[in-house]
Amino acid sequence: MSTTTERTFPKITDNGLDELRERIGQKIGATAEPWCYEATRDNIRHYAHGIGDDNPLWCDPDYAAKTKYGGLIALPSFLFSTSRIVSGYVGGLPGVHAMWSGADWEWHKPVKRNDTIRTEAYLKDLIEHQTRFAGRAVQQIYHVDFFNQEGDKVAEADSWCFRTERDHAREQGSKYKEVRERAPRRYSTEEIQEAYKLYAKEEVRGSTPRYWEDVKEGEALPVMFKGPMTVTGFIAYAQGWGGLYIRANKLAWKLIDAHPGVGITNRFGIPDVPERVHWEEDFALEVGAPGAYDYGPERTSWLTHHLTNWMGDDGFLRKAHCKIRRHNPEGDMLFIKGFVKRKCVENGRHLVEISQEAHNQDDELSVIGSGVVELPTRG
Repeated sequence: MSTTTERTFPKITDNGLDELRERIGQKIGATAEPWCYEATRDNIRHYAHGIGDDNPLWCDPDYAAKTKYGGLIALPSFLFSTSRIVSGYVGGLPGVHAMWSGADWEWHKPVKRNDTIRTEAYLKDLIEHQTRFAGRAVQQIYHVDFFNQEGDKVAEADSWCFRTERDHAREQGSKYKEVRERAPRRYSTEEIQEAYKLYAKEEVRGSTPRYWEDVKEGEALPVMFKGPMTVTGFIAYAQGWGGLYIRANKLAWKLIDAHPGVGITNRFGIPDVPERVHWEEDFALEVGAPGAYDYGPERTSWLTHHLTNWMGDDGFLRKAHCKIRRHNPEGDMLFIKGFVKRKCVENGRHLVEISQEAHNQDDELSVIGSGVVELPTRG
């Protein structure tokens, strides 16, 4: 007997959008506390390991002490763990599904071990869309500034979610209708071992400088492999990042009691959070996804991992851009490719712009991105 519950979800309404628009530009006050206030050795390591990044600059104090930083620093994407807002904690339109879909990042200073991070955030814009598969959708854009304990702005970011109507996605079958109709993918031992060769060959540039003069426009970066996707991997990321609504027992009740729209009953009739689309296949299918799938900030972090591996310890990631194009459901593999788009010198900084794309095992486009890396020079 099926345990699937057929239900209806809240709609996007004009009144709801009008109320939300009134918040544009207003500084956001107290909200859900971040997963990490401080860039401790353990917090940095947990985040790095959550994306499969074993760069010793983030994780090995003895190694990091010999670098120009004199100690551990946080990987650029660690800042996702210091703000629920940049990670997709959206306000307004209660019960309307939110899909984290992209971000524009700019970093100004490294985050060093034991730095304390505070943030300021506001709703930047709302953009309405009419989509083929999700029907009426709203792009909800937030801006977040990140400051250290000295008051220095270390980074800033715009991130956005698409708010979509779950009923419409379910009824239309979403753009994943064909994917959902396929038989479950089962890889041969040979296919898995072939993919794992990319892990074995993955290069962390590390202490070997990559000089600006040696970089050529058009040259390719090494392919970075992520996957095969498993719920275990999604949970590993959530351990380092913190998730949005993951709570237990009394704290779970307090969250849902304060925000009833967050509580969507599961097959036992228990109110549970929408975030479970990342580990419950049945619920993911119900909202139009192809199955339990990865997190958007996780995907962005993979792209920045691709860049930091390439640039080495003496490089500095200045900017990164990411647009999600499809989910990576459980069972997918992801192959991240990039090339040097251009070189330039701006305000005395020697910069390299890199274009990125990632496709799955069926060559379907998963994400597009870019980065601007500052490199040392031989001069």
